[in-house]
Amino acid sequence: MSGFSQERLMQVLLAPQISEKATYVADKNEQVVFKVASCATKPEVKAAVELLFKVEVKSVQIANVKGKVKRFGKAMGRRKGWKKAFVCLKPGQEINFAAGE
Repeated sequence: MSGFSQERLMQVLLAPQISEKATYVADKNEQVVFKVASCATKPEVKAAVELLFKVEVKSVQIANVKGKVKRFGKAMGRRKGWKKAFVCLKPGQEINFAAGE
């Protein structure tokens, strides 16, 4: 948590990303997938997860997800892009969203 304000860390994580792919990644690689703020960095995500869930983080990978192109009648529109973080936990650590932790 070195150098980051607690207020900033509370705004970094937006929501857990729960999907089939995220569940598969969680089982295979011991990773958890989060939707994060678009300006978030890897060290901020690591510090935020360690602060909020009281677990030890091994590594963080971040992917920018491009927004889909959608039609609204005749007009074409685009959804906003967002950022996804794959957080790898150290062995023995676990975050269980189904249990409401």
